[in-house]
Amino acid sequence: MLRVLRLARILRVSLRFGLDEFVLAHPRTESLNRLVNRLLFWRRLEAPRAVRLRQALEDLGPIFVKFGQVLSTRRDLLPTDIADELAKLQDQVPPFDSALAIAQIERALGQPLAKLFREFDPQPVASASIAQVHFAILHDGNEVAVKVLRPGMERAIAHDIALMETAAALIEAVWADGRRLKPRQVVAEFAKYLNDELDLMREAASASQLRRNFLDSPLLKIPEIYWDYSASTVMVMERIGGTPINQVDRLRELGVDIPQLARAGVEIFFTQVFRDGFFHADMHPGNIFVSPEGKYLAVDFGIMGTLTDVDKNYLAQNFLAFFQRDYKRVAQAHIEAGWAPRDTRVDEFEAAIRSVCEPIFDRPLREISFGKVLLRLFQTSRRFNVEIQPQLVLLQKTLLNIEGLGRELDPDLDLWTTAKPFLERWMDEQMGWRALLKQVKQEAPYWGTLLPQLPRLVHRALAADDAEVLAGRLAELTREQRRQTHFLALISLFLGGLFCLGVYWILG
Repeated sequence: MLRVLRLARILRVSLRFGLDEFVLAHPRTESLNRLVNRLLFWRRLEAPRAVRLRQALEDLGPIFVKFGQVLSTRRDLLPTDIADELAKLQDQVPPFDSALAIAQIERALGQPLAKLFREFDPQPVASASIAQVHFAILHDGNEVAVKVLRPGMERAIAHDIALMETAAALIEAVWADGRRLKPRQVVAEFAKYLNDELDLMREAASASQLRRNFLDSPLLKIPEIYWDYSASTVMVMERIGGTPINQVDRLRELGVDIPQLARAGVEIFFTQVFRDGFFHADMHPGNIFVSPEGKYLAVDFGIMGTLTDVDKNYLAQNFLAFFQRDYKRVAQAHIEAGWAPRDTRVDEFEAAIRSVCEPIFDRPLREISFGKVLLRLFQTSRRFNVEIQPQLVLLQKTLLNIEGLGRELDPDLDLWTTAKPFLERWMDEQMGWRALLKQVKQEAPYWGTLLPQLPRLVHRALAADDAEVLAGRLAELTREQRRQTHFLALISLFLGGLFCLGVYWILG
């Protein structure tokens, strides 16, 4: 019943803002579109469609606002006017009642508020789609920030996600590009992010991991987590003070070297991605502060990205391919991985990629729009029937955040010049003699266990009563080795294609 009521409200809001034109503006539904317009003859739609869509999402509540924010990064799915308008959606939403927040804290931690904190500010300092934050002081005098999950979010998300899945299936049915752009997979990925954000213990663990990765870093500080005061719906962490990174004039007054700060931001990002394979994926200005000494201070770890060693290797190689303007290698990788049809002409695909990427090199950020380049890349991929994969949304979104921060800090920042030495050094460490020594060091314990057993294993094999049994075992081992080799080759091709496409998404 609740789902029916929610659906009724969504339909009412959609009709009020004229969102029916998004669904019915298709030859298959032309007659239905005319009927709806006749029935709603009293409706006056003066605002542009993109503005009406943003207003409708804001009216439908925090979950739809969050979806609009994520969707704004997917310019492969959206026309430019809609993507630009959805990018205006803000994280700030009306806070919920402080009494509910206090009840949530006491229920989660099993103690009255007075026993948990010496002081607790009932006025929230920040309020977002999923949670809000209060400042407090522990009894030992440590100042902390208390993040509290919005009550009832699990049920609301479950209902809204179910309705989004239905809408995604409808889009695939009535839109010519719907199946290729995979809206159902996008909704599924969005649902995963939301469910991850609902578990604040998971966020606390992510913050702890990132803090450990940068514990001695002169560039980035991550707040300490207070585990005794944290649960799935409440997280307490060290309160860190700094200047929001978008207040550039204030940072200059404090004597912060702004160009150096911009370069440090690029280094932090690439360190997280390539050294650790674990990166903060929500790096908008509201989550990044700067200390008086010019050190980055990060908060809000609800959305984190991860990469495997294979992922990092392919991604780095393709970044370098773009830096070296080797577009033929990128085109061939797409075809070999099966992302582009086998009959695709490499020279034509290479020329198309070159026409998009070549104009952006050797230019400062102020003369480059990643959004426009991404849009052209998506148009190119559509022309060559390349399937858009949603797996790299987080990395793409983070690169766009980095672009925004870079523009605000130092419009003359050359992203390519800053990043290329880091990537070359990382590749040398992964593929040179240092990588060999590292691999030997990692495998040494296994070899130390296996080598003493070799004589016994060989004797057991030679002592087999039936030589055919031994031959059969050897043949089986050979077949298994071949299967694993073929499997690894397929995985390598797949990941190579995935990261080639991801790179020319995000380097635009």
